[in-house]
Amino acid sequence: MKMPRIVIAGTTSGVGKTSITCSIIYAMKKKGYSVQPFKVGPDYIDPTYLSAISGNSTRNLDSWIMGENAVLESFSKNSQSDISVVEGVMGFYDGFSGATNQSSTHHIATILQAPVILILDASKTARSIAATALGYVKFHKHSRIVGFVLNKLGSKKHEDMCRAALASLKIPIIGCIPKNSDLSLESRHLGLIPIIEQEQLKQKIIKIAKTLAAHLDIEKIISIANYTPPMSQKTKPHIEKYKTTIAVALDKSFNFYYYDNFDSLRKNGAKLEFFSPISDSTPPECSGIYIGGGFPEVLGQPLAKNQSMKRSIKKLAEQNMPIYGECGGLMYLTKSIVHDNKKYSMVGLFDAETSMEKKMTLNYTKSNVISNCLIAKRSTNLFGHEFHYSELQSVPKDAKFAYDLSIGIGIKNKKDGLIQYNTLASYMHLYFDRGSHAENFVNHCVKYSRS
Repeated sequence: MKMPRIVIAGTTSGVGKTSITCSIIYAMKKKGYSVQPFKVGPDYIDPTYLSAISGNSTRNLDSWIMGENAVLESFSKNSQSDISVVEGVMGFYDGFSGATNQSSTHHIATILQAPVILILDASKTARSIAATALGYVKFHKHSRIVGFVLNKLGSKKHEDMCRAALASLKIPIIGCIPKNSDLSLESRHLGLIPIIEQEQLKQKIIKIAKTLAAHLDIEKIISIANYTPPMSQKTKPHIEKYKTTIAVALDKSFNFYYYDNFDSLRKNGAKLEFFSPISDSTPPECSGIYIGGGFPEVLGQPLAKNQSMKRSIKKLAEQNMPIYGECGGLMYLTKSIVHDNKKYSMVGLFDAETSMEKKMTLNYTKSNVISNCLIAKRSTNLFGHEFHYSELQSVPKDAKFAYDLSIGIGIKNKKDGLIQYNTLASYMHLYFDRGSHAENFVNHCVKYSRS
């Protein structure tokens, strides 16, 4: 089946991939096309910008956490729009390690047989930009690069110099964007600020996209996207009749989720009810709770003030309700979070405290399950990632862990997945369809509802 698609890559992080991808989506929509966005890598923040512009939920594509077959399956079943636009991650060839191409933007483009537009930062170069471009085109035998966008140009003369330097490569330049400091996006310790936190961010990215789109040859980009080989169309999976309800924490404090994980839970018979640990007094009626990642440290004060919610979650955990937390969810379930020299009281289910550190932990992870838990049985291999600035302090010596990590840092001594009652919480983020994680979680919730 014809499935128009294109990948937007960058030479490095910080070259403007998110802003330019948003501008391409914006311009395509103005031409009357519906657009399905995707994001390469385990990223929760950039996708919120792509979703805001496109009006469709962004899906992640990562060969490490998903496996190559699941990358193809997710892309195929979610590419129901006129054109699919994929934003890359980091530099074009950056992935699992310096020695392998795995999980890089190039790897995903190869899996999808998709053409690539490479963004070049022209701000501090002229003729030398051709050496950079040539390196990216020739580094891999099949780079898939079919066009360049020049970003942060200083003047028309600067543009002409760069065009002249790149002419010998015979790869079209399909965008020339002038430098404009007013078009930058705000960041903090984990990258961009999630758009869900501030309505003005949505308005700003729309303004940026509109401005940048005027400097792109959108007709050429659409033509490139259309000139792609057909792919087999995967249908949306059949959703079982609901057999349990899982409450999902979703608000400004917790919003790091893969939409495919929601689909996986629904596919296995879970009805999802969303709630806010900040503003709701208790979780909705349910047989299980899912608390994803986010920024509980930034929203520490309102989370700490909601005593009713914290007491309710702790009581449900003590009653053996299945509760699954990832990263921010783990932090919320400890006794407290220390951020900017202030201590915020949290749920207190785990006898540990969370402190924010200056060093970021960013890794792909691989673990072996050493204790049966909510999402997997003992001896199962799990593939995921960890992405945080926090550490757990004063973890008891007799704490029970579910995972033994061969790749990654985890909570303590390369162990992750704290277990208390029927609660599992880890720094590791998982893609549920890499195994039977969703099915196992749902089955635990069904069992709880019948107890």
